Amino acid sequence: MKVVVQVKLLPSPEERAALEATLHACNRAADAASAVAFESGESSRNGLQKLVYAGLKADFGLSAQPAVRTVKKVVDAYETLKANIRAGNLGPAGSKRRRRAESKPIVFRPGAAQPFDDRCLSWQHDARTVSIWTLRGRLRGIQYTGQRDHLATLAKYRKGESDLVHRDGKWFLAAVCEVPEAPRFEPVDWIGVDRGIVNLATTSDGDNHSGRRLGRYRRWQQRKRAELQAKKTRSARRRLRKRNRREQRHATHVNHKISKTIVTEAQRTGRGIALEDLGGIRERGRLSAPQRVRLSSWPFHQLGEYLAYKARRAGAPFLEVDSAYTSQMCPRCGHTERNNRPDRDTFRCRRCGLAGPSDLVAGVNVRNRARSAWVLVNGPVPKGT
Repeated sequence: MKVVVQVKLLPSPEERAALEATLHACNRAADAASAVAFESGESSRNGLQKLVYAGLKADFGLSAQPAVRTVKKVVDAYETLKANIRAGNLGPAGSKRRRRAESKPIVFRPGAAQPFDDRCLSWQHDARTVSIWTLRGRLRGIQYTGQRDHLATLAKYRKGESDLVHRDGKWFLAAVCEVPEAPRFEPVDWIGVDRGIVNLATTSDGDNHSGRRLGRYRRWQQRKRAELQAKKTRSARRRLRKRNRREQRHATHVNHKISKTIVTEAQRTGRGIALEDLGGIRERGRLSAPQRVRLSSWPFHQLGEYLAYKARRAGAPFLEVDSAYTSQMCPRCGHTERNNRPDRDTFRCRRCGLAGPSDLVAGVNVRNRARSAWVLVNGPVPKGT
């Protein structure tokens, strides 16, 4: 499985200037190649490379491999745009957002990430330094740092290209690593996980990962965003982008901690992880404006992705089950009714009287559905089929 490991570069002021000049030149070259791709309709890498390769080298000072990587970056950007259009992410045909995306060439920010392959960038893992091509010659001995386990993964499993990233005045390298998946074990049982807004994740074991602190943090950030948006100045917009990235990093950190805790428990006890499938959750009901804001901004999908890939790395089975009525169905007698849940936090079965926290009941129902689904999928094949 592919994992991206990010390390922080520690360049000198002269090296910073060289990296910045190189990044800006590569993105100006990408803009030029993007304009040619848009006008000619050329979508293949080889075809576009024939049209722009000589010009990228002559006009922007790129050597052979950086020019090739720049062309590949442009082709990948147009493939991503087409995929988003096919998926309907930019709206239906004729919508304003889709027309705007289709009516002009893709433009790259001056500081957009630039990919480098092993001919342009080499790693010295023992010394924790890199050697990288720039417009001012090859820079050698640039130090980097990162978390210990990330550095170990990088040294052992790095494969493919690395992206040079400039963010908030800091320099990073994001490297692709091909990490082998652990052999999947046969689960003795399942941990059901219910995701929510007040409680980010509640397991069938009763472990509750509350989202109240994250909710307060996001509401505070929302107030600050409103203040900056009202100013409508260039400085306010710059601070707004920086604040948004900080909020995303905070939510990502929380989701990493939650998913790591759940997967570690599953691996320790030999159980699989079951998650409710929340696909189409926004279309299932009519919500008020504040509810839509909370639902759309909450990192449900990210938490599910982290659980899935961490489970694969640990060898723990992972299933997504139907989420319908998980918080309204009694796990003891099976009675399903909206009145079983008199309020958001409480479950009380109208038939058998079973009572408890609604998120815990939903986690137990997710676990029970995973048991049935696993037996159905992995049971013996009937004769004659």
